Amino acid sequence: MTAQTMEELVSLCKRRGFLFQSNDIYGGIKGLYDYGPMGVEFKNNLKQAWWKSMVYERDDTEGLDASILSSPVVLKHSGHEDTFTDPLVDCRACKSRWRADQLFENNKCPNCKSEDLTEPRPFNLMFKTAIGPVDDGSSFAYLRPETCQQIFTNFKNILDSTSRTVPFGIAQMGKAFRNEITPRNFIFRVREFEQMELEFFVKPGTDDEWHEYWINKRLEWWVNQGIKKENLKKIEVEKNELAHYSKRTVDINYVFPHGEEELEGVANRTDFDLGSHTKNQKDFKITSEVMKNSSSTTKLAVQDLEEKKWYIPYVIEPSAGVDRGVLALLNEAYREENVDKDNKRILLSLKPHLSPIKAAVIPLKKNNEELVNLSKEIKFNLQKLGLGRVVLENSGNIGKNYRRHDEIGTPICLTVDFETLEDKSVTVRDRDTMKQERVSIENLSEYYRKYFN
Repeated sequence: MTAQTMEELVSLCKRRGFLFQSNDIYGGIKGLYDYGPMGVEFKNNLKQAWWKSMVYERDDTEGLDASILSSPVVLKHSGHEDTFTDPLVDCRACKSRWRADQLFENNKCPNCKSEDLTEPRPFNLMFKTAIGPVDDGSSFAYLRPETCQQIFTNFKNILDSTSRTVPFGIAQMGKAFRNEITPRNFIFRVREFEQMELEFFVKPGTDDEWHEYWINKRLEWWVNQGIKKENLKKIEVEKNELAHYSKRTVDINYVFPHGEEELEGVANRTDFDLGSHTKNQKDFKITSEVMKNSSSTTKLAVQDLEEKKWYIPYVIEPSAGVDRGVLALLNEAYREENVDKDNKRILLSLKPHLSPIKAAVIPLKKNNEELVNLSKEIKFNLQKLGLGRVVLENSGNIGKNYRRHDEIGTPICLTVDFETLEDKSVTVRDRDTMKQERVSIENLSEYYRKYFN
């Protein structure tokens, strides 16, 4: 079973070092979270799995890591300065602020239930920061609200340096920032988060086909990460709710503990972005309504070698939040089981490639020098294989070590006992089944490779 409440996940995350409230010792800041020792490993494993599937396993994608600070000119031409807003209302009674579209209960304040609310007004979600020694408002940048705009502005750089031809993609992972009015539901909606985005450039006229391809591809990927297919739903975004750049968007929704919401969106952005940043736009038939003529000095277009014509590619964008992925996978992997009549255990049944720790090596007696030294040697040899983090648990309490590693999702535990000194084998315990088997130290590396591959 998955977690029944968000509180169960929050408790596990703090207890086992996955996530902490940021600035906690000073009361915390709403909408900001820090990833602890287990959380950073888990998050990095998820990002590596995405990067592997998007870049390493494909022959039509390149990677990018662009700056977080964004020029106001870029975000003006992308439409963000004018359209990246939420409707904000104030409660006159308790002075709290809310997104108007989140007032589900007959336009009542969620805090004090008052109906004395202001009229909704637009609130820009982007964070500003000064550039240079004097903060006089004349020189500033935005913390990027999404990672994709730097992909578009680097389109020609990547095209020229890699000799790519359409169709091809540019992948990027990184931080984004949104000044959310009401951050909520743990790490689901926060002010600082990470995105995994692919911008896949295609020839106009082939965009519908490629859009369907990426919708199905992304659903398949999430299933491969451990989410049951029946817990994922494809939701067609209504025309009147589409973003300003979108021809069509399909959301991949997941049933989180707080309810069903978006895990990833797959949008057909048409030629809006490259068109918005392209000089001499009148030379092209751009289907999107561009805010104003671009002041860019670059032509973000490609040439059809057969027709000898230039055109601006359409873009298919699968965009996923790392933090939402972490939350969904934690929820999906959460289990409570009866070990026997009197004992329960909590475990995270994560896919091995996502587990924060791949294996724990446990000497049966912590003060026995021979057992501890052999355990250190085994840990070192397994770590050298480069499949992820391996830890030494030298507490001497096998039962507690097993329970701890069940809760953080460690797939296998290796116990080095006195029998090991005689037969040169260790006890390997499987997290999910709790079954144990003896494996010789000589064959341990091969066993370990096969388990994770």
